[in-house]
Amino acid sequence: MFKGTMSEAQVADFCLSLPGAREDYKWGGVRVFSIAGNKMFAVLDLAGAGLSFKVDRDLFLGYADRPGVRPAPYLARAHWISMTPPYPMGREELCDLLQRSHQLVVRRLPKRLQPGLLI
Repeated sequence: MFKGTMSEAQVADFCLSLPGAREDYKWGGVRVFSIAGNKMFAVLDLAGAGLSFKVDRDLFLGYADRPGVRPAPYLARAHWISMTPPYPMGREELCDLLQRSHQLVVRRLPKRLQPGLLI
């Protein structure tokens, strides 16, 4: 197990701590974390099949090439990566990436919706 890795519950708690984040259950047992109603920034499969989230376009291939990380099914074209527990990165790096995913989605929202959501 990777030192300082996060559990699924800790990932969910962190995602919900981000500004404007909310949680829905979709697709028969998938926790979807989104902002502004329906703009997803992270997806957590309740069956333990993995965590998926958006990364920067220029970093996508680098992350997708790391051991334990792969392009997210159905979302790779939008630069999403996926990993299964135990997550192949430490707590600090994973939190940074989840926060960055949140911010990537916020920056694509209309300007009028961004105040209060930017970190």
